[in-house]
Parts: sequence; C-alpha cells; structure tokens
Amino acid sequence: MDLIHNGLYKVACAAGEFPCVEPGLYRVILNDLRLPRVAMVLVQPIQAGRNGRGGRPRMPERQLKRPRKKAAANLIGELLWLPRKQLEEIFKQHLLLPVEQDRPTAPELGKQSQLDYENRLRAMSEFLKPLSLQESILIHEGLGGLVREAVERTGCTRAFIYRQWSNLCRWGISERSLWPQRHRCGAPGVPKTCDALPDGRMSRRKAGRKTIKEAQDIRLGRSSAPHQPGMSELWAARIRAADKQIPEPKPAWPLRRTLILSSHFCTRAKEVDGRIQLVLPEIGTYPNARQIRRVVNQIKSRLERILERTTKRHFNAARRGLVARNWQGVPGPGHTWAIDSTIGDIYLRSSVNRSWIVGRPVVYVIVDVWSTAVVGFYVCLTGPSWNTAKISLFNAAADPALIGELWNYQPMLTLDPVPTLCAWLMTDRGEYLSAGHRLTALQLELNTSIAPPYRGDLKGLVEVLHRIAKDQIYGFFPGAMDFRREEMELRKVDPADAVLTVQDFTQVLYEVFDQYNLSADRSKRVDVHMSAAGVFPSPAGLWRYGHQMGVGTRRVVAFDDLAAALLPNDKAWVARDGVHFLGNDYFSEEAAAAQWTTLARNLDGQEIPAHYYPGSLGRVWVPREPGGSLMRLDLADESRARRNTTLEEWMDVQAFEAMRRPDVEHERTMRALQSLERRQAILQRATVMTQEAIARASGKAPSMSEARLMEVAQTRRADGSESKAQEALVDEFVQEHEEIMAALFERANTQGGRHD
Repeated sequence: MDLIHNGLYKVACAAGEFPCVEPGLYRVILNDLRLPRVAMVLVQPIQAGRNGRGGRPRMPERQLKRPRKKAAANLIGELLWLPRKQLEEIFKQHLLLPVEQDRPTAPELGKQSQLDYENRLRAMSEFLKPLSLQESILIHEGLGGLVREAVERTGCTRAFIYRQWSNLCRWGISERSLWPQRHRCGAPGVPKTCDALPDGRMSRRKAGRKTIKEAQDIRLGRSSAPHQPGMSELWAARIRAADKQIPEPKPAWPLRRTLILSSHFCTRAKEVDGRIQLVLPEIGTYPNARQIRRVVNQIKSRLERILERTTKRHFNAARRGLVARNWQGVPGPGHTWAIDSTIGDIYLRSSVNRSWIVGRPVVYVIVDVWSTAVVGFYVCLTGPSWNTAKISLFNAAADPALIGELWNYQPMLTLDPVPTLCAWLMTDRGEYLSAGHRLTALQLELNTSIAPPYRGDLKGLVEVLHRIAKDQIYGFFPGAMDFRREEMELRKVDPADAVLTVQDFTQVLYEVFDQYNLSADRSKRVDVHMSAAGVFPSPAGLWRYGHQMGVGTRRVVAFDDLAAALLPNDKAWVARDGVHFLGNDYFSEEAAAAQWTTLARNLDGQEIPAHYYPGSLGRVWVPREPGGSLMRLDLADESRARRNTTLEEWMDVQAFEAMRRPDVEHERTMRALQSLERRQAILQRATVMTQEAIARASGKAPSMSEARLMEVAQTRRADGSESKAQEALVDEFVQEHEEIMAALFERANTQGGRHD
C-alpha cells in the first residue's frame, strides 16, 4: 500500500464494513510508517449511506418568493486518524483507488484578486511546507499550532485560516488551490430574468449597473424605477424564436436587431387607409440592443457565433483551424504535384506586331508539394481549359533543354535530378472534370486528386506561388497591376504601357521561379538530419536531398508518349513541295531521305497527324509511319510564320488577314478596273493612228519581212545605213536557221537508232 502525501484516494467499501473508515474521497495529510494510524481528511463522503441533517422538509421551489440561492461548499479539513491495518485490508480487496483530480482554473487575476491571492499565500505559507505541516501535526496532534502561528503572524482571523485550509484539502495542498474564484461568483451563465409574479411583484430587481439618471435619483432620495425593464423569460423566448427564423449567414447586428424587433415585438396594429399596419412599439416595451445581443450570445459558444456569421464553405476555406501541413502524408519529392491557373496581372503585346495589345495572359503553375519547388509553368492567351493544362504538364515532364529551345531562353538546371511525370496530381474542379482529362490520366497512368468546389485552400501552396510571382513582377515591368492594393489609384494600369510579349513574359517568369527554387527560405522544413547533411534550406535543396535519400519519385515516360498524350494534334498535308501545317512549310532530312515529296508529286498527297506545341510553331512531330514513332519537323525559312510565333499569335494574324480581306479585294478590283481603262485608251488611240496612216499611204507597201528588218534596224542602229543593217540581220537569221536544222537532224537520227 503506497499512500502519498497530498494524494487523493477513493475508499469504495460498503458503509459499516470497516468500523473506522467511511466510504468516500480522502486526502492523505500524514503517512508515517512508524505510526499505526494515517492522518487523512474526508473530502467528500459517499451520500448513499449518510443520514440527513434533519429539520423540517425543504420547501418546493415554486412556493418560494425568490429563487433559492446555492449553498456554499461545506468546510472540510478535520484530521481523521485511520487505522493502517484497516486501510491495508481495504487495499488488498482493491477498494482503495487513487483518483486524479482536475485542479481549479481561473482567468488572469485582476488587481483585487491578485491582492487576495498574495494575502492567502502569506497566511498559508507554513501549511504549504510538508515538513512544517507534518511536524505541527505530530507535536500538537492537530492543526492548532499552525493556525495560532498564522493568526499571530498575519493578523488574519481563525475563520479565514480554516477556510483556506478547507480549500487546500479540497483541491490539493499547493499554491494553485488558493486562487480566488471570483469568475464563478454570481452564477455565471445562469439567466437572471425579471419575471412578474402572480401577485404583481417582480421576481427580482434588474441586475447590472444603474444608469446616470437612476444613480442621480438615488443620490437625491427620489424613487427610481428602471427606465428600461429587465429581461424576462417571455422576451428571451421571443428573441430566440425571431433569431432562429433569420437565415444564415446572419446579417450585421443593427439589421439583425431590427429584424428581431419587427417580427416579434410589433404586437399592435391599426387601420390606415383601409389597410392594417403594425404600430411601432413604445419605449420600455421591447428590449434594447444590448439585451438582445446578450440573450442571443448567451446560449451560443464563441465558435457557434463565428459559424452563424458566414457560410460553411467560407469557414472551411478561410476561418477553420489548421489541422495539418500540406506536405503531410506525401512520401517524397516528385510524388505529388499541385496545378492551378490564374489570369496574369499584366498586359502583353504581340510578337508579330508590337503595336498590337493582346491582353492579359493565362498562367499555369505546377509545384511539387513535398519540396515546394516549381517544376513547370505555361503562359498562353486562351483557356483555361484542359488543352492548355496539358501543355503545362508537358513543360514540367519534358526535357528542360527542349522547353528552353521552344521559348528561346537558356535553361538552368536548378532541380537535380530533372523532374519526371508525377504519380498524383492535385487539382481543383473545372477543366479537370472533362472526358479529355480522364483519357489522358488513363494513358499516362496518372492519379488525380480533385478538391471540392471553391476549396482552393486545400492546395494553398500553388495559390501562394501565384501571389509571389505577381509581387515580383508588379512595380518592375510596365503594364503590370496589383488588385490587392488598398490604394485605388495604385490598382489602375494603362494597357498602352505594356512592353512585354508572351515570349518575354515567359522568360521573366522562368527567372522568377528559378530564383524562388534556389533562394526561398525553407529553414522550418529542415530537420536535424537534414541540417547535419548540409541541406541548403530552399526548395531546390529539399528536392535534391529527397532524391538522394531515396524517397523521391521518378517515372520513365517516353517522349513519344508525352507528346501523344499532352500535346494537341491536327492534320498536316504532305505535298510535292514539303509538309504543310497551319499554312506553313516544314521539313526534315529524314523526310527528304524517305522521298515524301517525290511520292506526293507522282502520287496523291496524304494527310498525316501532327503534334504541335502551341507556344512555338518552330517544330512539329509527326509519325514516321502509321502508328509508329514520332519524327521532328522544323519550320522552313520560307514559311510565313517565325519560329518563336505562338499559336495564338498566328491565329491573330489569320484573323487580321480575314478582316482585311474585303479591303484587299476592293483594292484589287479598283486596280483592275483602272488598268482596263488604260488599256482601252491605248487601244483606241492606236486604232485611230493606224487608220490615219493607212489613209495617207500611197504606192507599193514593203513586205512583212522587209518592214520587220527596217523596224529592227531603226531601233538597233539608228545612226547606220539601212543596207548594212539589213545584211547583218540576214546573216543572223541564216545562222539561227542552220542551228535549228542541225538539231532536228540529230534528234531524228537518235530516234531512228532506237527503232533499229
């Protein structure tokens, strides 16, 4: 049997089973093994076998004029010397059980409570010392010595000392048991209504501080009736019923109070112009704002009051307590990615013609959940849709050198090893609930975790990265904006200030995310083992450490599978002069060696599927044979588009040309009409001059050959004689005639030899 000083024990024996021990809760005060008895205090007896105090029966509550006050706790502390042998016998029967007791709690002590607490400590200082307490009990066989010493030392009354000793016995012999419990005074949480009794009197006077007028009347000796009646049970019931009818989320308190009063406290009506209207209540016939608010809040916890002021979705997204980390449960880097899209807070220009403003881009960002590193992103002018989301996955899983070549920037391998396709993808709803997404997930064996509607907080890491990127861009690049600024004048932006194209903005974001991966502070993620291994506290450092420790996820996915599943495709046409796709020419040495153009020239051309990258028309990928591996085709220099032209910009050019087509056709028609008019004028003038020359001619006219020779001689040798010119022209004609005849004879001889 181990009875510890200040320990609380329960004696569970039956009443009268042991003559000196009564069932109940006991606190050990002195347990000296040399003594045959143990000094204990009965804290609370078991009421089953105890007799009452006697006296007349208690009057029922309904017959009382006022509610009965709660009786103060009984004083305890009488030392009971219980036989050790009986306690050992009780212990052997497993009827002596240790009890854990919750100690009293109290809010922060006020000024007066602090003074009372210090006074109690001074008075009971010797009682709190185990040796002094035990010595006094052994010498004086009770507490009389310590009580007299405390009274003489502090001047307190004996009743005060015994009340504090009762507190020590009830809650434990420690300083905390002496805390004042003023916060429990006045029956906190119990409504104190002022109801009218059957005899017309009020059940209680209105509680609370007097008003200035009431206090002034009391000082002057005048009768003072409350200007505002106290809260009654009827008023409280009406307030709760009216507030219950107001739908959640509850409005602000001024409107909420007005709705409560209008629905349950406008109880009189009158006829006005043949219509019945409610009459506004008079003063003193309805509760004021403080009374209504107290009644409503009295039965609700602080959490319930927060919940009723907002919607469940908003509470779960913005106000609920955080219960875990976003990387909790993720085995390592590369296993789980989170993807999200947003509208970029910047205006861009077209790379085709920088005088064109193409608007604000759509930005996709993919982040690794475990290491918080950005593994890929994509900038486009259309979407969001699954077709554009697939491109961002392609950017994250493809070779960084290929992506840098497509966007015309020099890649820096900040993540070592380079990312591969993840195993799980965290998304929100929208384009990820499409049939295309399901098909792609099946093709690439990609598991998807879709967040509930309007719950972006479940993948808050990628949401924060959008803000980080916007903060890095705002204030540095013209045309950028920040709608989160409180100053309205700083939210405005003139689109004409924009200077960046889609390619420029992509390169800027690459630098921003590259700096983030290398320098973002992740000191709180570095544990003792990481610190000992010298891990640099950054997303790139965590990424590398996870793969070095073997907890990273890497998947081998062939480029052909990535391109076939993630890149959009369209029909290309193999013609005699090359491969045509979207109005541009493409070529490759392999296609030329396979004689694709020769076959198309001698036979019919053919359609082939082509996978293209919307961010750059510089290359496409086509199958070498139906169902075969992919072959890369590069954009020809003679094509209309440039290598860094995006699909959206090329479509803008096509749309611009389509809009200009009526004007171009009109200009062509006008030029054709003007040309026809000039030709008709030339014909008319030549006809008139010819007729006049024929009318003036006389004698024999030269032959056609003679006239031709004279015309050529006149144009060639205007200063020579006509006879010499004629002889030179005859020699030239003869030489040409002889050459033509020799060629004809040679061809005839050749054909004759073949027939032989």
